[in-house]
Amino acid sequence: MEIKPQAVVIPKETEHLEQGKYGPIFPRTPACYGFTIIANVKPGRADAMREYGHALAEALERDPYLLAPLKLHYLRWVLFDDDTRFMYQGIFDTDFDKYTEDAIALFSKAGVSTAFENLEGFPEDWRTNPEAFVRFVREHHCPSFIEYGEYPYFTADEIKKALRIKSALSEMLDQLQ
Repeated sequence: MEIKPQAVVIPKETEHLEQGKYGPIFPRTPACYGFTIIANVKPGRADAMREYGHALAEALERDPYLLAPLKLHYLRWVLFDDDTRFMYQGIFDTDFDKYTEDAIALFSKAGVSTAFENLEGFPEDWRTNPEAFVRFVREHHCPSFIEYGEYPYFTADEIKKALRIKSALSEMLDQLQ
């Protein structure tokens, strides 16, 4: 099986894209699905944002599978412009609508907040008003115009499975020696 890197250009105009419950469904790319959110941090809330990052890292130490329902590959959070702006980048295996709904359900079930509460314009009623949550994300989404994948279109679960198989084969071969 040959794994050939690929890139896909994402169109600027979205009216021809399939429409989901909350807006256009951006195409799956070699990097799977994802979005980038850029928003202003509420004045004086940058330290709270960083603290939330620490709290999330600690929660993941306690339960490495906490975010598993989101089918994430990667998350990247960046504070910039003297801590006045925030960028959230996520790459995941589900479409935008499902990811957003799953995130709301996950945080609501766990009884935790979201770092987005530190962002200007984020709806206070996000737990009970998924449409407002999605509207905020959509309004602050900066779509990419090209996405590249070194191992294109593979899901996080497929990658983890392949790594488990590799490990099992290595262990088996080690025992044969």
